[in-house]
Amino acid sequence: MTKKTYILGGFIALKFLLQYWLISPAYELHRDEYLHLDQGNHLAWGYLSVPPLTSLFSYVIALLGNSVFWVKFFPALFGALTIVVVWKAIEALGGNLFALVLGATCVLFSVLLRLNILYQPNTLDVLCWTTFYYILIRYINTEKQKWLFAGAAVLAIGFLNKYNIVFLLIGLFPAILLTRQRVLFQRKEFYLAILLGLLLVSPNLLWQYNNHFPVFHHMKELADTQLVYVDRFGFLRSQLLFFIGSLFVIASALYAFWFYAPFHKYRPFFWVLVFTLLVFVYVKAKDYYAIGLYPIYIAFGAVFLANVFSNGWKRYLQPIALAVPVLFFIPAYTWVFPNKSPEYIIKHQERYEELGLLRWEDGKNHALPQDFADMLGWKELAGKVDSVYASLPDPNRTLVLCDNYGQAGAINFYTTKGVKAVSFNADYINWFDLDRPYTNLIRIKTYPENENELVETSPYFLSSVVVDSVANPYAREYRTTIFAFKGARVDINKRIKNEIDEIKNNR
Repeated sequence: MTKKTYILGGFIALKFLLQYWLISPAYELHRDEYLHLDQGNHLAWGYLSVPPLTSLFSYVIALLGNSVFWVKFFPALFGALTIVVVWKAIEALGGNLFALVLGATCVLFSVLLRLNILYQPNTLDVLCWTTFYYILIRYINTEKQKWLFAGAAVLAIGFLNKYNIVFLLIGLFPAILLTRQRVLFQRKEFYLAILLGLLLVSPNLLWQYNNHFPVFHHMKELADTQLVYVDRFGFLRSQLLFFIGSLFVIASALYAFWFYAPFHKYRPFFWVLVFTLLVFVYVKAKDYYAIGLYPIYIAFGAVFLANVFSNGWKRYLQPIALAVPVLFFIPAYTWVFPNKSPEYIIKHQERYEELGLLRWEDGKNHALPQDFADMLGWKELAGKVDSVYASLPDPNRTLVLCDNYGQAGAINFYTTKGVKAVSFNADYINWFDLDRPYTNLIRIKTYPENENELVETSPYFLSSVVVDSVANPYAREYRTTIFAFKGARVDINKRIKNEIDEIKNNR
C-alpha cells in the first residue's frame, strides 16, 4: 500500500468515528428514519414519499439485525465514499498529495458530518451528484464514450434514490450548451446513454404511472406545507454556511475556471453552479437540496491552490489552508450537532436562536432544532402502545392507527408485541391489512388534534378510554395521546377502506 492509500484510509476511519461520536445517547432515531426502515418490510418499485432504493438498504439493515449501529452505518459509508470520489477527482485533475489532503479535509469537516448522521436518501444523493461530476471530469479528459454510459448509470441510481437529482440535469444542459462541450449533443452515444438511463429507471416510472404519479401530489403537498416558508435569501445564506471552512477552496475553483489555463476546458462546471443554484432559488427549494453541488468544486479548488502554494513563501500557507476547515468545525461541534442534551440546548437557547437553528419548516422558532425534537419520545410511545396492545382482548383483532408516519414507523421498529401500526399518512396508506376483522382500535393522536377524539370516536365502540400520552416535553410528539377503544359497534374494516378510497380519489 502507498502512502496516499494509508492517508485516505485514515480519513475514512476518522469519518466513521465522527459520525458515531457526534450523536448523544439522549437521542433516538429520526422520524424519517423509521419510515425508511419500515419500507424495507414492504419492498416495491416506488413509494409515495421517495423512490425505491432506500428500501433495499433498509431490507439489508433488517437482515443484519435492525440495530442502530447498522442504521447509522450506511449514511456514514456514503459520506466516506464521497471523500473517496473527491480524492479520485483530485487525482484525475493532476493534484499532488497536498491537494488530496486539503480536499479530503474540506469534505470531512463540512456540512456532510451533519447530513450523514441521519439515515435518509440525502446522503446517497450527495454521493451520486459528486460521482456524476467526477465522471464528467473523466469524460472531458478522455472523451471516451464509456464515461457517458457510466454517467447514465449513476444518474439512474441517483434517480432511484431521490428525485432531487433531476435538478442536476436541469443545471447541466444549459451549462454544456454555453461551452464547446456542446458537441456532445451531436454524438449518438449520448442518446444511447440517455436510453440506458431511462431503461434503468423504467420500473419506477411504470410504478408511478400505475399509481397515478403520486410524486406530483407529494411535491404539491411539500410546496404547500413546507416550501412556502422557504426564504430565498435564507437559502443562499445557508449555501455559504454549509461549506464555510472550505469557501476559499470553492471560490478558488470558480476563479480557476477563467484564469487558470489547465482548467479552461472544465468551464462548464462554472455554469453548472450558476444555473443549478438559480433553479433551486426559483423553485424555493430547501437549502440542503443543493449540498451535492459543492464537493466536486472542492476538488478543483484544492488542485488549483496546491499549484499556487507550491513555490516560495506561499508553501507556508499550506498548513494554514489545512487548518481553516478544522477551525470552523470547532464552533460547529458545539452548536450544530445532536451531541448536546435537550437540557443543554434549553439552557443556551438564545445562542441557538441567534444561529437560526430553532427555526422549523413552519417558519417559527421552537425550543429545540426540528431534527433534534424529531429524535425524541419514540421509544416511550412504542412502549406505551405495546402495553395497551397486550392488555386488550384478542389483540390480533386490534387496529393501531396513527396520525403520522413517524408514530407508525417508531411503533413498528420498537415493538416487542408484534404490533403493525398504520396511518393514512405517507406510504402507510398502502399497508393496511384489511383481511383481518378488527374489533378494537388503538388510536394515536397528535396534540392538539387529539382534544375531541374521545367524543368523536366513542359512539362507535362499547368502551373507550384515554390511556396515556408522550410525556417527554422536548419531543415534537409531546402530548401525543394514546386512546383505546374496545368492542366495535360498526364495521371498522369497511370504514377504513372507505377512508382510504376517499383519500386516494382526492389525489
